[in-house]
Amino acid sequence: MNFHKQYAYPHSPIRFDFKQTIERFFVEEIPLYPFTGKGNYLILKLKKRDMSTHKLLSVLAKATELNERDIGYAGLKDKSATTIQYISIPKQAEKLLNKNLTTERVEILDRTYNKAPLKIGHLKGNRFEIVLHNVAKKDATFFNTTAKMMQKKGIPNYYGYQRFGEDSKSYEQGKEIAHSGKRLKGSREKLLVAAYQSYLFNRWLASRVKLSAVIAAEGTDKASKTLGYPQPLVEVLAKQPQFFKLFLGDVMMAYPHGKPTFVNDMLQAASPFASGKTAPTGLLCGERALRARSDARHLEEPFDDNELRALRGDRRFAWIWPKEVETSYDENTKMLRVGFFLPKGAYATTFLEEIGKFPLHRGSL
Repeated sequence: MNFHKQYAYPHSPIRFDFKQTIERFFVEEIPLYPFTGKGNYLILKLKKRDMSTHKLLSVLAKATELNERDIGYAGLKDKSATTIQYISIPKQAEKLLNKNLTTERVEILDRTYNKAPLKIGHLKGNRFEIVLHNVAKKDATFFNTTAKMMQKKGIPNYYGYQRFGEDSKSYEQGKEIAHSGKRLKGSREKLLVAAYQSYLFNRWLASRVKLSAVIAAEGTDKASKTLGYPQPLVEVLAKQPQFFKLFLGDVMMAYPHGKPTFVNDMLQAASPFASGKTAPTGLLCGERALRARSDARHLEEPFDDNELRALRGDRRFAWIWPKEVETSYDENTKMLRVGFFLPKGAYATTFLEEIGKFPLHRGSL
């Protein structure tokens, strides 16, 4: 991506080998709510390997003779992984599914029923297990300590490399499509424009992390000069206990889900944020998006695009907390197995990048 990512934590980089493969990258969806056990929709808990969600939908549609739009799912999962996700289909298609689903890359782990189909976003989050190679013993210990600390303090919620295509530049096509003014054709164009939304969000988030890092690393006098901010403002920002500094007009939301509110008092808003009860959000520009106000809007505006009207706008958490962090290290093979939970929409690779301090891609070494 054509932007300089800013890391929130000041530790030195550590080295590990990362590859996103079906043997090293595991992810399991955690449903938003328990299923009713009865109803007109069959809920399938599926394990798939080396298959994207879009390909899975195509395979299921062929097996059940359904249109893909009649198959419900909560989130998209990568091809280069072993994933467990939930799918809903109309109950009457179950017999055809049993007869025609024969691929070895898809395994039905469980099935139940529900009164409503699954829809995008109907999940709490995802549980990840990732195997890292060539990890020194001291780095494995540091990794575990740092990951546990981030569980308490949180991390920036950047979009991962997976959002931006094989060449990391799909957002450029998305920008062209968004500025053309035409209606979007198909899922591919929607994904490209969404990549442009995500690119702008990442740039905004990097700018906010950078200014927060300046305040954390420098005294108020020096930070005021570095940032070009009035010293009284920097003093109020520095008093906030959390790393990511809040400004007047920031859009906060109860974490992990809730209604948006605006920051009217920075120190007052900082307390629930520092304790993980609320979190700031960043703009996904688009139609009917909620914009920040006051000083926060001034910081947001350079990363807004009023010409992007082809998709609905939204807000995305700028700061998240990993949960259920566990690591196990094999000194003989120098393999580190890392498990953790992230809320929906968050990327496991951004968590790993914050610890390792280097950009990842599918075949990072």
